[in-house]
Amino acid sequence: MPGITCTSLHVAPGVRLAVKGDIPAGAKSWVINLGKGQNDIMLHFNARFDAHGDIRTIVCNSKINGKWGQEHRETNFPFQEGSSAEVLFAHDKNEVTITLPGNHQFKIPNSAHLEGIEYVCVEGDFNFKGISLG
Repeated sequence: MPGITCTSLHVAPGVRLAVKGDIPAGAKSWVINLGKGQNDIMLHFNARFDAHGDIRTIVCNSKINGKWGQEHRETNFPFQEGSSAEVLFAHDKNEVTITLPGNHQFKIPNSAHLEGIEYVCVEGDFNFKGISLG
């Protein structure tokens, strides 16, 4: 499914970024990438209903100079096919805090040590509705 890419953003550390959209029936997987560009990704957030051998798992990673880092798996999976979802992200140079629907939070390291978010890319089985900053 076609996605959306936003560039030339200036999301400073401590500013919360929310991504909103609808998850269609039959969804397999969707991705939100945050960072400097497609080769420097602070956070690769991949919600997998049934993809790449994972069932109802969130897989997070980072990409530095085009090379993927170590995957982090989160088994709290509040997403439902045929419903809306909002995922919140807050970052600093050390970590990214992710808030899922239902207010469950988890943190992953900001392995890329990026200071700000300039790039957001949303793709896969997720009908993008908007981004908000707060």
